Amino acid sequence: MTSIDTVVAALERVAPPALAAPWDNVGLLLQGSCPVARAWLCIDLTEPVLAEALAAQADLIIAYHPILFTGARRLTDATPQGRVALGAVRAGVHVYSPHTALDAAADGVNDWLLEAFGARSDVAPLQPSAVDPVLGAGRRAALAAPTPLGALVDAIKAHLGLVAVRIAAPPALADGSRSVRTVATCPGAGAGVFEGVDGVDLFLTGELRHHDVLARVASGSAVVLTDHTNTERGFLPRLAGRLSGLLPQVQFRCSMVDADPLQVG
Repeated sequence: MTSIDTVVAALERVAPPALAAPWDNVGLLLQGSCPVARAWLCIDLTEPVLAEALAAQADLIIAYHPILFTGARRLTDATPQGRVALGAVRAGVHVYSPHTALDAAADGVNDWLLEAFGARSDVAPLQPSAVDPVLGAGRRAALAAPTPLGALVDAIKAHLGLVAVRIAAPPALADGSRSVRTVATCPGAGAGVFEGVDGVDLFLTGELRHHDVLARVASGSAVVLTDHTNTERGFLPRLAGRLSGLLPQVQFRCSMVDADPLQVG
């Protein structure tokens, strides 16, 4: 058994809370009552995920998205959020969220997304952190060699384990007469992080507003959208492995029922 303080220290080593966006709510959101022997990882702590974790006798749930975000006026069994939070409290389970701290961290979600593009250079955050300007929200990078958009789309699908993504591109990138040289990434919803970013051939994120997509294409860039959590969920096994290395006495497992709510029909 390991104290929750020891586990939190390891989580903060991987994803320092100071790197999180100022609007975010990261860290230990619910403090349970038990030492930690089993930890459950998910993107969204839904009722099925909670039931799965409790059936596995998890002591800690690491939910990438915070279950408590804006100020909750009440927690009751009348809402899904209330049932999840109260269910965890009643079971004595801890709940921790790393969210944008994990995105911004070294070897975090953004750096993992960049791996889809192979060899790259000049990697830099789109929004440098005041704590460490080498890190921060989003990433941009130069590819080792100009690459056709179609080849990169195939690489993105393979890296994220997807059968399909949505693509918007100007004719020169769509037909392969111009190759991609620079890329930018943002897990989840990229609008705010991509704002003011120019000179990038390909933007990869989960979701983007319609008019933002039109504007990017009009400026000569391609956009690849995967749906929100498909830019995040594939990182969970990587996170579980890193935490297992830091805390070998704790069992870290990824949820099997946690899934993006949008499916390709």
